[in-house]
Amino acid sequence: MKLTAYEVRKDEENKMRRYAEKCGVEELVMTELLLTEETLDLAEGASGVTTLGQSVINETICRKLHEMGVKGYSTRSVGYNHVDLEAAKRYGIRVSNASYSPHGVAEYTVMMMLMSLRKYKPALYRINVNDYSLDGLVGGELCQMTVGIIGTGKIGETVIRNLSGFGCRIFAHDIYEKEEVKKYASYQDLDTIYRECDIISLHTPLMDSTYHMINSDAIEKMKKNVILVNCARGELMDIESVIRGVEDEKIGAVALDVFENENGIYHHDRKTDIIKNREMAYLRQFPNVIMTQHMAFYTRQAVDSMVKCGIESLAAFAGDKDYFCRLV
Repeated sequence: MKLTAYEVRKDEENKMRRYAEKCGVEELVMTELLLTEETLDLAEGASGVTTLGQSVINETICRKLHEMGVKGYSTRSVGYNHVDLEAAKRYGIRVSNASYSPHGVAEYTVMMMLMSLRKYKPALYRINVNDYSLDGLVGGELCQMTVGIIGTGKIGETVIRNLSGFGCRIFAHDIYEKEEVKKYASYQDLDTIYRECDIISLHTPLMDSTYHMINSDAIEKMKKNVILVNCARGELMDIESVIRGVEDEKIGAVALDVFENENGIYHHDRKTDIIKNREMAYLRQFPNVIMTQHMAFYTRQAVDSMVKCGIESLAAFAGDKDYFCRLV
């Protein structure tokens, strides 16, 4: 059995070899390149291919993989918006995505809330130039806040559990309500969350119904000085509306680990390049805006689980077996 892995980071290589050996893979091809029509030749003779989520798996790629005899595709990411699932189904290519513990992203989310509340960004800038003044750095206390969590899947639920220890009031919103979540939070409609919450954090998947859900209408309903946190998907926010909210001082702070049109920028060294994302360049200069490079997921445990899901699922598909990723 041969497998081809695209978009391989250095920290994945040893883990891939280890899981490939466990799964009886005779040949493992690893490359940092994206899966494109130009790099398809690396998958010649492979029963399965895996990427990290930046390659676009469209109709053409699915057809050519099918013609090459590839049986399975795995994305080593939780999200799979980059995959044309209908095309994969038509060409008989089985598809899997990754799963990992929700704790990494959930803990990172709470950290982003606290950094925003305590004016981390301007404080860090000042101390680096020996400015130890306190003017403008007065913060807030999380225990006095009402926090709204939109989306109570595994990550959203874990954020709520973590927040429960701070003593804040917690509102939640989801199409599907969980009895376990109700022990810590009160489910509310979106308008109530927008109207009453001091901090709003997004944990919903990207769908047609959630695309740009944080827009000018939503922001208009929010409290003055609201803090917005997004460690889910950049496309959940209309960034032009967010920028206007920051400029008008309606939004008190923004903490983003994701950004719309981040592909080709995040996870790459672009310090000497011209970056074509004006909103990203403009928004990050505000003192009350924190931006990180899509790294909330990035823990040793999550990387191991992502590689495990990717390799094990392809090995299962090669043997015409079903696969469910068990968390490590």
